[in-house]
Amino acid sequence: MRVSKFYLNTLKEAPAEADVTSQKLMLRSGMIKKLSSGIYSWLPLGLITLRKTEQIVREEMNRAGALECYLPHVIPAELWQETGRWDKFGPQLLKIRDRHERDFLFGPTHEEPVTDIVRKDVRSYRQLPVNLYQIQVKFRDEIRPRFGVMRGREFLMKDAYSFDVDRDALMRSYRAMYDAYERIFTRLGLTFRAVEADTGAIGGFASHEFQVLADAGEDAIAWCPQSNYAANVEQAEALAPAAARPAPAEAMRKVATPTQTTCEDVTALLGMPLARSVKCIMLAVDTEGQPARVAMLLIRGDHTLNEVKAGRIAALEGFRWATEAEIRAATGCPPGFLGPVGIPKDLTLIVDRTVAAMADFVCGANEAGFHLGGVNFGRDCREPDAVADLRNVVAGDPSPDGKGPLEILRGIEVGHVFALGTRYSRDMGATYLDAQGQSHLIEMGCYGIGVTRVVAAAIEQNHDERGIVWPEAMAPFAVAIAPIGYDRSEAVRELADRLHDQLQAEGVEVLLDDRGERPGVMFADLELLGIPHRITIGDRGLKDGKVEYQRRRDTAATPVPVADIAGFVRGKLEN
Repeated sequence: MRVSKFYLNTLKEAPAEADVTSQKLMLRSGMIKKLSSGIYSWLPLGLITLRKTEQIVREEMNRAGALECYLPHVIPAELWQETGRWDKFGPQLLKIRDRHERDFLFGPTHEEPVTDIVRKDVRSYRQLPVNLYQIQVKFRDEIRPRFGVMRGREFLMKDAYSFDVDRDALMRSYRAMYDAYERIFTRLGLTFRAVEADTGAIGGFASHEFQVLADAGEDAIAWCPQSNYAANVEQAEALAPAAARPAPAEAMRKVATPTQTTCEDVTALLGMPLARSVKCIMLAVDTEGQPARVAMLLIRGDHTLNEVKAGRIAALEGFRWATEAEIRAATGCPPGFLGPVGIPKDLTLIVDRTVAAMADFVCGANEAGFHLGGVNFGRDCREPDAVADLRNVVAGDPSPDGKGPLEILRGIEVGHVFALGTRYSRDMGATYLDAQGQSHLIEMGCYGIGVTRVVAAAIEQNHDERGIVWPEAMAPFAVAIAPIGYDRSEAVRELADRLHDQLQAEGVEVLLDDRGERPGVMFADLELLGIPHRITIGDRGLKDGKVEYQRRRDTAATPVPVADIAGFVRGKLEN
């Protein structure tokens, strides 16, 4: 391909709204153009990479035994009403109505349509297992689209759905998809981790996220290098301290804190470590026809609440943050000075495992302008109603498998596998008959890869100050030819054209910059595009019968005889 015949429009500076590296580089290189908030056009350069990524995904899905199909973008509302997700999925759904006033949605995921197909077609266990997948545009009406195609509203997704006779068969399908995902991201040349994860709005009983490691990642991953244990921080268990709670060593004392409302400010005033303080969090659970039930949660001052873990506690299912009025009614105190001392017996008290092992801690006095020091359970306040894992793990915590300390990495979620069980087949009546003629619910799994997000994640992981540094499997072109003085030197032009045609005839994806631009402009553009291999041709080198070869990651070029350059490059590509 010649640049003069290609749609290439690069920018020296990224638009002001671009706030992460991948977004900046994709806009600057002309891979994408913004059409609306969270909606981007993919231009020829970007589409080449997108299709390469898609093809690797397709090849590995086919290799794993999945069958490709294509489901409608627009889905009748009644399917989602069957499963309760029409209301539960919330404002992320793009809901539309046709001329007959019938409700539809633009599919953000396709569990309902594919289950509807299978429940109509599958009758016998002999027809199972089945794994159907598609690569299709999805739409989710994100409240704050950001980071370019990383969190857009419209995106390309590979979604697959397995159907099995029982739990054991489902887990075999789940493992086949897990292994396929490992092959996909390995072939794409990405550094990634598969981590245990929460099932979230999709549902089910088991899931793993596939995270591309990158400093710009939104997700925190807890990882143990000694065992390769890995989990999303939302999922990683924070173990209880090994040591039992020590006996009280201090008398409880009241301290004036007129303007100190945070653990950080209070412990700074007292000259104590933040880890000696206890943070009070008030949650409420609504019950139809009854007043909201308010609960008090305690975590250590230097820890953060894990809302996913809190939501798994039966007494807190469907919780929300308590209002100030509800907090005052439950404790007689405004936020900022709350604690467990003297709270009513009917106020549920749930404490984190770490707090349950603390003695002589600092907390609010349940009186505006005051905190308490030297507080102990059993002596100064009642023992908790429940002790649970409520917090996010931090670096240095023991790994849940007991094999070493945890480290915290940043990651970008690019794939997710779910063992759904009968979550959808029960709601939609998807059953089969076994060999004895008995009816059973089909066991389901679902498996997604954000294809557009993979492209952005690859850039976040592979770039430098000059631009993108593509893994070879994802690069839009394998080789760039940079002829210095293409418009002025017949020798340079003749060799550049001949080498371009030869490599192209051999099946090499090659881009020849035939614009006649100054070397600085040409090199800046080619480095921005991230093409893995570059051949530079100039009159100075040709006088010695040589051209220069340089990998995108190399700091210096290598002189190569003109007669050897085609074979030299082929060797590099093969390796």
